[in-house]
Amino acid sequence: MPILRRSVLAAVLVLAASVIAPAAAAQGGPPPRLVVIVVVDQLRPDYLERHRTHFTGGLRRLLDEGAVFENGAYPYLNTVTCAGHATIGTGALPFRHGMILNTWYDRASRAPTSCTDDPEVKNLSYAGLTAGGHSARRLLVPTLADRLRTQARGQVVALSLKARAAIGLAGQSGNAVLWFDERGGFSTSTAYTRRPTPFLQRFFEQNPITADYGRTWDRLLDRNAYTGEDDMEFERPPAGWSRTFPHQLGTPDGKPDDAFYTQWTRSPFADEYLARMAAHAVDSLRLGQGRGTDFLGVSFSTLDMAGHGFGPESHEVQDLVLRFDRTLGGFLDHLDRTVGKGNYVLGFSSDHGVSGIPEHTEGGGRLTSADIRAAVDRALEPFFGPPPAPAPKPDAPPAAAPAARASYLAYSAYTDLYLSDGTMERLRREPKALAAVLDALRELPGITHALNGDELIPAEAREDADPATRAAALNYHPGRSGDLVVVPRINWILSTAAATHGTLHPYDQRVPVIFYGAGVAAGRYSREATPADIAPTLGALARLPVPAIDGRVLTDAVAVAAPAK
Repeated sequence: MPILRRSVLAAVLVLAASVIAPAAAAQGGPPPRLVVIVVVDQLRPDYLERHRTHFTGGLRRLLDEGAVFENGAYPYLNTVTCAGHATIGTGALPFRHGMILNTWYDRASRAPTSCTDDPEVKNLSYAGLTAGGHSARRLLVPTLADRLRTQARGQVVALSLKARAAIGLAGQSGNAVLWFDERGGFSTSTAYTRRPTPFLQRFFEQNPITADYGRTWDRLLDRNAYTGEDDMEFERPPAGWSRTFPHQLGTPDGKPDDAFYTQWTRSPFADEYLARMAAHAVDSLRLGQGRGTDFLGVSFSTLDMAGHGFGPESHEVQDLVLRFDRTLGGFLDHLDRTVGKGNYVLGFSSDHGVSGIPEHTEGGGRLTSADIRAAVDRALEPFFGPPPAPAPKPDAPPAAAPAARASYLAYSAYTDLYLSDGTMERLRREPKALAAVLDALRELPGITHALNGDELIPAEAREDADPATRAAALNYHPGRSGDLVVVPRINWILSTAAATHGTLHPYDQRVPVIFYGAGVAAGRYSREATPADIAPTLGALARLPVPAIDGRVLTDAVAVAAPAK
Protein backbone atom coordinates (compact mmCIF):
# COMPACT_ATOMS: atom_id res chain seq x y z
CA MET A 1 0.00 0.00 0.00
CA PRO A 2 1.47 3.44 -0.86
CA ILE A 3 2.98 5.28 2.09
CA LEU A 4 0.56 8.22 1.98
CA ARG A 5 -2.52 6.02 1.97
CA ARG A 6 -0.96 3.86 4.70
CA SER A 7 -0.30 6.98 6.76
CA VAL A 8 -3.94 8.03 6.58
CA LEU A 9 -5.07 4.54 7.55
CA ALA A 10 -2.50 4.35 10.33
CA ALA A 11 -3.72 7.64 11.78
CA VAL A 12 -7.24 6.23 11.97
CA LEU A 13 -5.98 3.01 13.55
CA VAL A 14 -3.92 4.81 16.17
CA LEU A 15 -6.91 6.95 17.09
CA ALA A 16 -9.07 3.85 17.30
CA ALA A 17 -6.50 2.09 19.45
CA SER A 18 -6.35 5.04 21.83
CA VAL A 19 -10.12 4.87 22.24
CA ILE A 20 -10.52 1.09 22.41
CA ALA A 21 -7.52 0.32 24.61
CA PRO A 22 -8.80 2.02 27.78
CA ALA A 23 -11.91 -0.17 27.65
CA ALA A 24 -9.69 -3.21 27.33
CA ALA A 25 -7.63 -1.98 30.23
CA ALA A 26 -10.70 -1.70 32.39
CA GLN A 27 -11.40 -5.38 31.71
CA GLY A 28 -7.85 -6.68 31.90
CA GLY A 29 -5.91 -4.41 34.25
CA PRO A 30 -3.57 -1.45 33.80
CA PRO A 31 -1.44 -0.95 30.69
CA PRO A 32 2.05 -2.48 30.64
CA ARG A 33 4.54 -0.58 32.74
CA LEU A 34 7.52 -1.35 30.55
CA VAL A 35 7.91 -1.15 26.78
CA VAL A 36 10.90 -3.10 25.47
CA ILE A 37 12.47 -3.05 22.01
CA VAL A 38 15.06 -5.70 21.25
CA VAL A 39 17.01 -5.40 18.00
CA VAL A 40 19.49 -7.96 16.72
CA ASP A 41 21.74 -6.29 14.18
CA GLN A 42 21.91 -8.15 10.82
CA LEU A 43 19.38 -10.84 11.81
CA ARG A 44 17.74 -12.32 8.73
CA PRO A 45 14.37 -14.04 9.32
CA ASP A 46 15.57 -17.23 7.63
CA TYR A 47 18.04 -17.66 10.51
CA LEU A 48 15.09 -18.11 12.87
CA GLU A 49 13.39 -20.75 10.76
CA ARG A 50 16.65 -22.57 9.98
CA HIS A 51 17.51 -23.09 13.65
CA ARG A 52 14.06 -23.14 15.23
CA THR A 53 14.25 -26.82 16.19
CA HIS A 54 17.36 -26.08 18.26
CA PHE A 55 15.91 -23.07 20.10
CA THR A 56 15.01 -23.55 23.76
CA GLY A 57 15.12 -19.98 25.09
CA GLY A 58 13.97 -16.49 24.20
CA LEU A 59 13.75 -16.84 20.43
CA ARG A 60 11.62 -19.95 20.91
CA ARG A 61 9.33 -17.99 23.25
CA LEU A 62 8.92 -15.21 20.71
CA LEU A 63 8.17 -17.61 17.86
CA ASP A 64 5.75 -19.75 19.90
CA GLU A 65 4.03 -17.10 22.03
CA GLY A 66 4.44 -13.90 20.02
CA ALA A 67 2.67 -12.19 17.14
CA VAL A 68 4.98 -13.08 14.25
CA PHE A 69 4.66 -11.09 11.02
CA GLU A 70 6.13 -13.37 8.38
CA ASN A 71 6.51 -10.69 5.69
CA GLY A 72 8.46 -8.03 7.54
CA ALA A 73 10.71 -5.87 5.38
CA TYR A 74 12.12 -2.39 5.00
CA PRO A 75 10.76 -0.56 1.94
CA TYR A 76 13.84 1.60 1.31
CA LEU A 77 17.26 1.31 -0.32
CA ASN A 78 19.93 2.06 2.29
CA THR A 79 19.39 -0.83 4.68
CA VAL A 80 22.00 0.14 7.27
CA THR A 81 22.19 0.39 11.05
CA CYS A 82 21.51 4.09 11.59
CA ALA A 83 18.55 4.17 9.21
CA GLY A 84 17.09 0.95 10.61
CA HIS A 85 17.26 1.87 14.28
CA ALA A 86 15.82 5.33 13.66
CA THR A 87 12.98 3.74 11.69
CA ILE A 88 12.26 1.27 14.49
CA GLY A 89 12.54 3.98 17.13
CA THR A 90 10.35 6.61 15.46
CA GLY A 91 7.93 4.82 13.13
CA ALA A 92 9.15 7.09 10.31
CA LEU A 93 11.18 6.31 7.19
CA PRO A 94 14.62 7.80 6.45
CA PHE A 95 13.43 10.48 4.03
CA ARG A 96 11.49 11.89 6.97
CA HIS A 97 13.59 11.11 10.08
CA GLY A 98 16.80 12.11 8.30
CA MET A 99 19.09 9.30 9.49
CA ILE A 100 19.73 8.06 5.97
CA LEU A 101 23.15 6.43 6.34
CA ASN A 102 25.67 5.49 8.99
CA THR A 103 27.96 8.15 7.52
CA TRP A 104 27.33 10.80 4.90
CA TYR A 105 29.32 13.64 3.35
CA ASP A 106 29.02 17.01 5.02
CA ARG A 107 29.30 19.78 2.43
CA ALA A 108 30.23 22.48 4.93
CA SER A 109 33.23 20.62 6.37
CA ARG A 110 34.01 18.74 3.13
CA ALA A 111 34.36 15.57 5.19
CA PRO A 112 32.35 12.49 6.10
CA THR A 113 30.31 12.67 9.28
CA SER A 114 28.62 10.03 11.41
CA CYS A 115 24.84 10.17 11.70
CA THR A 116 25.20 10.78 15.45
CA ASP A 117 28.17 13.18 15.45
CA ASP A 118 27.49 16.32 17.46
CA PRO A 119 30.23 18.92 18.04
CA GLU A 120 28.14 20.53 20.77
CA VAL A 121 28.40 17.55 23.16
CA LYS A 122 31.20 15.43 24.59
CA ASN A 123 31.33 11.71 25.15
CA LEU A 124 31.73 10.51 28.73
CA SER A 125 33.59 7.25 29.28
CA TYR A 126 32.91 4.73 32.03
CA ALA A 127 36.15 2.89 31.33
CA GLY A 128 39.11 3.69 29.15
CA LEU A 129 39.48 6.73 26.90
CA THR A 130 37.00 8.22 24.48
CA ALA A 131 36.72 11.18 22.15
CA GLY A 132 34.14 13.07 20.12
CA GLY A 133 30.48 13.50 20.89
CA HIS A 134 27.29 11.67 19.95
CA SER A 135 23.64 12.66 20.21
CA ALA A 136 20.29 12.50 18.42
CA ARG A 137 20.65 16.09 17.18
CA ARG A 138 20.27 14.99 13.56
CA LEU A 139 17.21 12.83 14.23
CA LEU A 140 14.26 14.88 12.96
CA VAL A 141 11.35 12.88 14.42
CA PRO A 142 10.62 12.02 18.09
CA THR A 143 11.10 8.39 19.09
CA LEU A 144 8.58 6.25 20.93
CA ALA A 145 10.93 6.57 23.92
CA ASP A 146 10.75 10.38 23.68
CA ARG A 147 6.96 10.19 23.76
CA LEU A 148 6.89 7.77 26.70
CA ARG A 149 9.22 10.04 28.64
CA THR A 150 7.15 13.17 28.06
CA GLN A 151 3.62 11.74 27.96
CA ALA A 152 3.81 8.75 30.32
CA ARG A 153 6.42 9.96 32.83
CA GLY A 154 8.65 7.09 31.81
CA GLN A 155 12.33 6.41 32.33
CA VAL A 156 14.38 5.68 29.20
CA VAL A 157 17.27 3.23 28.89
CA ALA A 158 18.97 2.26 25.60
CA LEU A 159 22.05 0.07 25.32
CA SER A 160 24.16 -1.20 22.42
CA LEU A 161 27.68 -1.72 21.21
CA LYS A 162 26.96 1.01 18.63
CA ALA A 163 26.17 4.66 19.35
CA ARG A 164 23.88 4.93 16.31
CA ALA A 165 21.86 1.95 17.55
CA ALA A 166 21.38 3.09 21.15
CA ILE A 167 20.64 6.68 20.08
CA GLY A 168 18.22 5.63 17.34
CA LEU A 169 16.12 3.81 19.94
CA ALA A 170 16.44 6.37 22.75
CA GLY A 171 16.03 9.64 20.90
CA GLN A 172 16.82 13.01 22.43
CA SER A 173 17.28 12.13 26.10
CA GLY A 174 17.35 9.24 28.52
CA ASN A 175 18.29 8.04 31.98
CA ALA A 176 20.95 5.69 30.61
CA VAL A 177 21.99 5.69 26.94
CA LEU A 178 25.24 3.80 26.40
CA TRP A 179 27.41 2.34 23.68
CA PHE A 180 30.80 0.62 23.44
CA ASP A 181 33.63 2.84 22.25
CA GLU A 182 35.96 -0.03 21.18
CA ARG A 183 38.73 1.35 23.37
CA GLY A 184 37.80 -0.88 26.21
CA GLY A 185 34.70 0.61 27.76
CA PHE A 186 31.19 1.93 27.44
CA SER A 187 30.37 5.59 26.93
CA THR A 188 27.49 8.01 26.97
CA SER A 189 27.56 11.74 26.21
CA THR A 190 26.64 15.07 27.73
CA ALA A 191 23.49 14.96 25.61
CA TYR A 192 22.18 12.44 28.16
CA THR A 193 24.00 13.14 31.41
CA ARG A 194 26.58 15.52 32.87
CA ARG A 195 28.49 12.83 34.74
CA PRO A 196 28.76 9.03 34.77
CA THR A 197 25.81 7.35 36.47
CA PRO A 198 26.77 5.62 39.75
CA PHE A 199 24.78 2.40 39.26
CA LEU A 200 26.40 1.88 35.87
CA GLN A 201 29.85 2.74 37.20
CA ARG A 202 29.38 0.01 39.83
CA PHE A 203 28.35 -2.47 37.16
CA PHE A 204 31.47 -1.84 35.08
CA GLU A 205 33.72 -2.06 38.13
CA GLN A 206 32.15 -5.38 39.13
CA ASN A 207 32.00 -6.74 35.55
CA PRO A 208 35.22 -5.82 33.74
CA ILE A 209 35.24 -6.80 30.09
CA THR A 210 38.82 -7.97 30.52
CA ALA A 211 37.46 -10.90 32.54
CA ASP A 212 36.67 -12.44 29.14
CA TYR A 213 40.33 -12.28 28.10
CA GLY A 214 41.57 -15.81 27.44
CA ARG A 215 38.10 -17.33 27.06
CA THR A 216 37.49 -19.65 24.13
CA TRP A 217 34.46 -19.52 21.87
CA ASP A 218 33.54 -22.89 20.43
CA ARG A 219 30.33 -24.35 19.03
CA LEU A 220 27.43 -24.57 21.47
CA LEU A 221 26.03 -27.75 19.91
CA ASP A 222 27.40 -30.80 18.15
CA ARG A 223 29.00 -30.23 14.76
CA ASN A 224 26.08 -31.89 12.93
CA ALA A 225 23.69 -29.17 14.15
CA TYR A 226 25.43 -26.69 11.81
CA THR A 227 24.98 -26.54 8.06
CA GLY A 228 27.73 -26.07 5.50
CA GLU A 229 31.47 -25.90 6.00
CA ASP A 230 33.26 -24.19 8.85
CA ASP A 231 36.22 -23.17 6.72
CA MET A 232 35.07 -21.11 3.72
CA GLU A 233 37.23 -19.14 1.34
CA PHE A 234 36.83 -15.34 1.48
CA GLU A 235 35.91 -15.30 5.18
CA ARG A 236 37.75 -12.45 6.88
CA PRO A 237 38.12 -13.10 10.62
CA PRO A 238 39.59 -10.47 12.95
CA ALA A 239 43.28 -10.46 13.78
CA GLY A 240 44.28 -13.39 15.97
CA TRP A 241 41.50 -15.71 14.77
CA SER A 242 41.44 -18.26 11.99
CA ARG A 243 38.47 -19.13 9.76
CA THR A 244 37.58 -22.16 11.90
CA PHE A 245 36.45 -22.87 15.44
CA PRO A 246 37.56 -22.62 18.20
CA HIS A 247 38.37 -18.93 18.67
CA GLN A 248 40.33 -17.77 21.70
CA LEU A 249 40.12 -14.17 22.88
CA GLY A 250 43.71 -13.12 23.31
CA THR A 251 46.75 -11.35 21.93
CA PRO A 252 50.40 -12.34 21.36
CA ASP A 253 51.71 -10.19 24.21
CA GLY A 254 49.20 -11.56 26.70
CA LYS A 255 47.56 -8.20 27.40
CA PRO A 256 44.09 -6.92 26.43
CA ASP A 257 44.45 -4.41 23.60
CA ASP A 258 42.47 -3.16 20.62
CA ALA A 259 42.71 -6.58 18.95
CA PHE A 260 41.15 -8.23 22.01
CA TYR A 261 38.26 -5.78 22.09
CA THR A 262 37.67 -6.35 18.37
CA GLN A 263 37.49 -10.09 19.04
CA TRP A 264 35.22 -9.56 22.03
CA THR A 265 32.66 -7.54 20.06
CA ARG A 266 32.47 -10.43 17.57
CA SER A 267 31.97 -13.10 20.23
CA PRO A 268 28.85 -14.27 22.07
CA PHE A 269 30.38 -12.97 25.29
CA ALA A 270 29.53 -9.40 24.20
CA ASP A 271 25.84 -10.31 23.80
CA GLU A 272 25.84 -11.93 27.23
CA TYR A 273 27.48 -8.86 28.74
CA LEU A 274 24.94 -6.48 27.21
CA ALA A 275 22.05 -8.62 28.50
CA ARG A 276 23.53 -8.53 32.02
CA MET A 277 23.89 -4.76 31.76
CA ALA A 278 20.24 -4.46 30.70
CA ALA A 279 19.12 -6.62 33.63
CA HIS A 280 21.20 -4.46 35.98
CA ALA A 281 19.51 -1.32 34.62
CA VAL A 282 16.08 -2.89 35.16
CA ASP A 283 16.96 -3.66 38.77
CA SER A 284 18.73 -0.39 39.58
CA LEU A 285 16.10 1.91 38.08
CA ARG A 286 13.20 -0.40 38.95
CA LEU A 287 12.02 -0.22 35.36
CA GLY A 288 8.40 -1.22 34.94
CA GLN A 289 7.74 -0.90 38.66
CA GLY A 290 6.85 2.77 38.95
CA ARG A 291 3.81 4.88 38.15
CA GLY A 292 4.82 5.72 34.58
CA THR A 293 5.50 3.59 31.51
CA ASP A 294 9.22 3.04 31.13
CA PHE A 295 11.23 2.23 28.00
CA LEU A 296 14.09 -0.20 27.54
CA GLY A 297 15.83 -0.57 24.18
CA VAL A 298 18.62 -3.09 23.70
CA SER A 299 20.38 -3.57 20.37
CA PHE A 300 22.71 -6.55 20.10
CA SER A 301 25.44 -5.81 17.54
CA THR A 302 27.64 -8.91 17.70
CA LEU A 303 25.90 -10.78 14.89
CA ASP A 304 26.54 -7.87 12.53
CA MET A 305 30.17 -7.46 13.49
CA ALA A 306 30.85 -11.17 13.03
CA GLY A 307 28.61 -11.46 9.99
CA HIS A 308 30.60 -8.89 8.03
CA GLY A 309 33.72 -11.00 8.54
CA PHE A 310 32.41 -14.55 8.31
CA GLY A 311 29.29 -14.27 6.14
CA PRO A 312 25.72 -15.52 6.70
CA GLU A 313 26.41 -19.22 6.03
CA SER A 314 29.30 -19.46 8.47
CA HIS A 315 29.32 -21.61 11.58
CA GLU A 316 30.14 -18.47 13.56
CA VAL A 317 26.91 -16.75 12.54
CA GLN A 318 24.89 -19.90 13.16
CA ASP A 319 26.40 -20.31 16.61
CA LEU A 320 25.77 -16.68 17.55
CA VAL A 321 22.08 -17.12 16.72
CA LEU A 322 21.87 -20.34 18.76
CA ARG A 323 23.60 -18.74 21.72
CA PHE A 324 21.52 -15.56 21.50
CA ASP A 325 18.40 -17.70 21.93
CA ARG A 326 19.68 -18.66 25.38
CA THR A 327 20.88 -15.16 26.21
CA LEU A 328 17.48 -13.69 25.35
CA GLY A 329 15.75 -16.45 27.30
CA GLY A 330 17.64 -15.56 30.44
CA PHE A 331 16.84 -11.88 29.98
CA LEU A 332 13.11 -12.55 29.50
CA ASP A 333 13.14 -14.74 32.60
CA HIS A 334 14.62 -11.78 34.49
CA LEU A 335 11.86 -9.48 33.24
CA ASP A 336 9.26 -12.05 34.29
CA ARG A 337 10.67 -12.14 37.82
CA THR A 338 11.23 -8.42 38.33
CA VAL A 339 8.58 -6.69 36.21
CA GLY A 340 6.01 -9.45 35.83
CA LYS A 341 5.04 -11.28 32.68
CA GLY A 342 1.83 -9.29 32.30
CA ASN A 343 3.51 -5.95 32.92
CA TYR A 344 5.75 -5.58 29.87
CA VAL A 345 5.36 -5.66 26.11
CA LEU A 346 8.19 -6.25 23.67
CA GLY A 347 8.88 -5.52 20.02
CA PHE A 348 11.58 -7.53 18.26
CA SER A 349 13.26 -6.86 14.92
CA SER A 350 16.50 -6.18 13.08
CA ASP A 351 17.92 -3.13 11.36
CA HIS A 352 18.73 -4.99 8.13
CA GLY A 353 19.71 -8.36 6.72
CA VAL A 354 22.89 -9.25 4.86
CA SER A 355 24.13 -10.49 1.51
CA GLY A 356 25.96 -13.71 0.95
CA ILE A 357 29.68 -13.65 0.30
CA PRO A 358 29.55 -12.61 -3.38
CA GLU A 359 32.17 -15.14 -4.48
CA HIS A 360 29.85 -17.88 -3.19
CA THR A 361 26.69 -16.59 -4.89
CA GLU A 362 25.35 -16.99 -8.40
CA GLY A 363 26.40 -14.06 -10.57
CA GLY A 364 27.84 -12.21 -7.58
CA GLY A 365 30.69 -9.75 -7.57
CA ARG A 366 32.28 -6.70 -6.02
CA LEU A 367 32.52 -3.10 -7.11
CA THR A 368 34.94 -0.63 -5.54
CA SER A 369 34.68 3.09 -4.96
CA ALA A 370 37.64 3.43 -7.34
CA ASP A 371 35.56 1.79 -10.10
CA ILE A 372 32.75 4.27 -9.50
CA ARG A 373 35.11 7.24 -9.33
CA ALA A 374 36.74 6.28 -12.62
CA ALA A 375 33.36 5.93 -14.36
CA VAL A 376 32.26 9.38 -13.16
CA ASP A 377 35.49 11.05 -14.28
CA ARG A 378 35.56 9.34 -17.69
CA ALA A 379 31.99 10.44 -18.36
CA LEU A 380 32.46 14.08 -17.38
CA GLU A 381 35.90 14.89 -18.78
CA PRO A 382 34.60 15.30 -22.38
CA PHE A 383 32.16 17.94 -21.12
CA PHE A 384 34.07 19.74 -18.38
CA GLY A 385 37.73 18.88 -18.98
CA PRO A 386 40.09 17.30 -16.42
CA PRO A 387 38.57 16.94 -12.94
CA PRO A 388 39.30 19.69 -10.43
CA ALA A 389 41.61 19.32 -7.47
CA PRO A 390 39.68 18.77 -4.23
CA ALA A 391 38.82 21.96 -2.38
CA PRO A 392 40.63 22.23 0.98
CA LYS A 393 38.67 21.64 4.15
CA PRO A 394 37.64 24.88 5.89
CA ASP A 395 39.75 24.12 8.98
CA ALA A 396 42.74 22.57 7.17
CA PRO A 397 46.13 24.11 8.10
CA PRO A 398 48.36 25.38 5.26
CA ALA A 399 50.70 22.39 5.63
CA ALA A 400 47.95 19.79 5.73
CA ALA A 401 48.47 16.28 4.35
CA PRO A 402 48.39 15.96 0.55
CA ALA A 403 44.87 16.25 -0.84
CA ALA A 404 43.08 13.35 -2.48
CA ARG A 405 43.56 13.06 -6.21
CA ALA A 406 41.52 15.24 -8.53
CA SER A 407 38.06 13.86 -9.26
CA TYR A 408 34.50 14.92 -9.97
CA LEU A 409 33.49 12.55 -7.17
CA ALA A 410 34.19 14.03 -3.74
CA TYR A 411 32.94 11.09 -1.67
CA SER A 412 30.97 7.88 -2.01
CA ALA A 413 28.90 6.46 0.84
CA TYR A 414 27.95 3.07 -0.53
CA THR A 415 25.00 3.87 -2.82
CA ASP A 416 25.22 7.66 -2.43
CA LEU A 417 27.63 9.63 -4.60
CA TYR A 418 28.63 13.17 -3.60
CA LEU A 419 30.05 15.21 -6.47
CA SER A 420 32.79 17.81 -6.10
CA ASP A 421 31.90 21.42 -5.36
CA GLY A 422 29.83 22.98 -8.14
CA THR A 423 29.62 19.83 -10.28
CA MET A 424 25.94 19.10 -9.67
CA GLU A 425 25.05 22.70 -10.49
CA ARG A 426 26.88 22.33 -13.82
CA LEU A 427 25.06 19.06 -14.54
CA ARG A 428 21.71 20.74 -13.99
CA ARG A 429 22.68 23.23 -16.70
CA GLU A 430 24.01 20.53 -19.04
CA PRO A 431 21.47 17.69 -19.38
CA LYS A 432 23.70 15.80 -21.83
CA ALA A 433 26.50 15.64 -19.29
CA LEU A 434 24.08 14.45 -16.61
CA ALA A 435 22.76 11.74 -18.93
CA ALA A 436 26.31 10.70 -19.77
CA VAL A 437 27.39 10.20 -16.17
CA LEU A 438 24.20 8.30 -15.31
CA ASP A 439 24.70 6.05 -18.35
CA ALA A 440 28.33 5.44 -17.39
CA LEU A 441 27.29 4.33 -13.91
CA ARG A 442 24.56 2.03 -15.28
CA GLU A 443 27.14 0.37 -17.52
CA LEU A 444 29.23 -0.75 -14.54
CA PRO A 445 28.87 -4.53 -14.07
CA GLY A 446 27.40 -4.36 -10.57
CA ILE A 447 24.90 -1.51 -11.05
CA THR A 448 21.30 -1.75 -12.27
CA HIS A 449 20.11 1.84 -11.71
CA ALA A 450 21.76 5.25 -11.50
CA LEU A 451 19.45 8.01 -10.32
CA ASN A 452 19.52 11.79 -10.19
CA GLY A 453 18.87 12.82 -6.60
CA ASP A 454 16.80 15.80 -7.74
CA GLU A 455 14.22 13.37 -9.11
CA LEU A 456 13.81 11.56 -5.78
CA ILE A 457 12.19 14.46 -3.92
CA PRO A 458 9.67 14.79 -2.52
CA ALA A 459 9.40 11.09 -1.69
CA GLU A 460 5.60 11.32 -1.51
CA ALA A 461 5.56 12.19 -5.21
CA ARG A 462 7.35 8.96 -6.11
CA GLU A 463 4.65 6.51 -5.03
CA ASP A 464 4.04 5.26 -8.55
CA ALA A 465 7.70 5.05 -9.61
CA ASP A 466 9.46 1.78 -10.41
CA PRO A 467 10.46 -0.19 -7.27
CA ALA A 468 14.12 0.86 -7.32
CA THR A 469 13.33 4.56 -7.69
CA ARG A 470 10.65 4.31 -5.02
CA ALA A 471 13.02 2.59 -2.58
CA ALA A 472 15.69 5.23 -3.20
CA ALA A 473 13.18 8.06 -2.72
CA LEU A 474 12.12 6.70 0.68
CA ASN A 475 15.77 6.97 1.70
CA TYR A 476 16.54 10.37 0.19
CA HIS A 477 16.96 13.48 2.31
CA PRO A 478 18.07 16.70 0.56
CA GLY A 479 21.31 18.07 1.95
CA ARG A 480 22.34 14.73 3.42
CA SER A 481 21.91 12.26 0.56
CA GLY A 482 24.22 12.05 -2.43
CA ASP A 483 23.82 14.02 -5.64
CA LEU A 484 23.53 10.71 -7.49
CA VAL A 485 22.33 7.33 -6.22
CA VAL A 486 23.25 3.90 -7.57
CA VAL A 487 21.44 0.60 -7.01
CA PRO A 488 23.68 -2.50 -6.84
CA ARG A 489 22.83 -5.63 -8.81
CA ILE A 490 21.66 -8.64 -6.80
CA ASN A 491 24.55 -10.48 -5.12
CA TRP A 492 26.93 -7.58 -5.84
CA ILE A 493 28.38 -5.55 -3.00
CA LEU A 494 30.29 -2.27 -2.81
CA SER A 495 32.58 -3.40 -0.01
CA THR A 496 35.77 -5.28 0.79
CA ALA A 497 34.09 -7.05 3.75
CA ALA A 498 33.26 -10.73 3.36
CA ALA A 499 29.57 -9.80 3.28
CA THR A 500 27.56 -6.63 3.77
CA HIS A 501 24.16 -4.98 3.37
CA GLY A 502 22.67 -1.69 2.23
CA THR A 503 20.56 -2.57 -0.81
CA LEU A 504 16.92 -3.12 -1.74
CA HIS A 505 17.33 -6.86 -2.33
CA PRO A 506 15.29 -9.24 -0.14
CA TYR A 507 18.33 -10.57 1.72
CA ASP A 508 18.92 -7.00 2.97
CA GLN A 509 15.35 -5.72 3.36
CA ARG A 510 13.63 -8.71 5.00
CA VAL A 511 13.73 -8.79 8.81
CA PRO A 512 11.73 -10.29 11.69
CA VAL A 513 8.83 -8.25 13.06
CA ILE A 514 7.54 -9.84 16.28
CA PHE A 515 5.55 -8.63 19.29
CA TYR A 516 5.44 -10.42 22.63
CA GLY A 517 3.96 -9.85 26.06
CA ALA A 518 1.07 -7.94 27.60
CA GLY A 519 -1.87 -7.42 25.27
CA VAL A 520 -0.33 -9.23 22.30
CA ALA A 521 -2.47 -11.58 20.19
CA ALA A 522 -0.11 -14.48 19.52
CA GLY A 523 -0.11 -16.01 16.07
CA ARG A 524 1.55 -15.98 12.68
CA TYR A 525 0.37 -13.28 10.29
CA SER A 526 1.04 -13.07 6.56
CA ARG A 527 0.18 -9.40 6.09
CA GLU A 528 3.03 -7.14 5.05
CA ALA A 529 4.74 -5.25 7.86
CA THR A 530 7.71 -2.94 8.19
CA PRO A 531 9.83 -2.04 11.22
CA ALA A 532 8.22 1.41 10.97
CA ASP A 533 5.08 -0.32 12.31
CA ILE A 534 6.77 -1.27 15.58
CA ALA A 535 6.58 2.13 17.34
CA PRO A 536 2.88 2.80 16.63
CA THR A 537 1.92 -0.79 17.47
CA LEU A 538 3.80 -0.71 20.77
CA GLY A 539 2.19 2.66 21.44
CA ALA A 540 -1.25 1.11 20.97
CA LEU A 541 -0.34 -1.83 23.22
CA ALA A 542 0.90 0.62 25.88
CA ARG A 543 -2.29 2.75 25.52
CA LEU A 544 -0.16 5.69 24.39
CA PRO A 545 -1.43 7.46 21.27
CA VAL A 546 1.54 7.65 18.90
CA PRO A 547 1.01 9.82 15.81
CA ALA A 548 1.08 7.73 12.66
CA ILE A 549 3.97 8.90 10.53
CA ASP A 550 4.93 6.23 8.01
CA GLY A 551 4.19 3.16 10.12
CA ARG A 552 0.79 1.84 11.13
CA VAL A 553 -0.71 -0.05 14.04
CA LEU A 554 -0.59 -3.76 13.23
CA THR A 555 -4.03 -4.44 14.67
CA ASP A 556 -3.62 -8.21 14.29
CA ALA A 557 -1.11 -8.06 17.14
CA VAL A 558 -3.33 -6.09 19.52
CA ALA A 559 -5.55 -8.10 21.90
CA VAL A 560 -7.20 -7.41 25.25
CA ALA A 561 -4.56 -6.48 27.78
CA ALA A 562 -3.26 -9.27 29.96
CA PRO A 563 -3.86 -8.86 33.70
CA ALA A 564 -0.91 -7.68 35.74
CA LYS A 565 0.81 -10.34 37.79
